[in-house]
Amino acid sequence: MLTGKQKRYLRSMGHHLQPIFQVGKGGTNDHLVRHVTEALEVRELIKVSVLNNCLDDPKEVGQWISEEAGAELVQVIGKTIILYKESKENKTIELP
Repeated sequence: MLTGKQKRYLRSMGHHLQPIFQVGKGGTNDHLVRHVTEALEVRELIKVSVLNNCLDDPKEVGQWISEEAGAELVQVIGKTIILYKESKENKTIELP
C-alpha cells in the first residue's frame, strides 16, 4: 500500500509519460493484464488510456487491472490511468 507522499511522487513522475496501452471497445481481458504485468516489470510506472468507445468506467477499469496485475493504482484522472508495481529485477524508482 502506498502512502500519500509516495502517490504524489509517482504522480509527478507519471505526468510526463505517454500511455503505452489503450483500452477500447473490447474492454479489458487477460491479454491486456499479461502485457501490463510485463511492462510494469520493465518500467515500474506506466500509463494506460481508456478510449472514448470503451463503455466501462475508467475508475473500474483501473481498479480491475491493478488487482489482476498485482499493481498499485496511483491515479485515475479523466480517461488516463497510472499504475505502479515495484520491479524485482529492474528496480529504478526509489520511493520517498
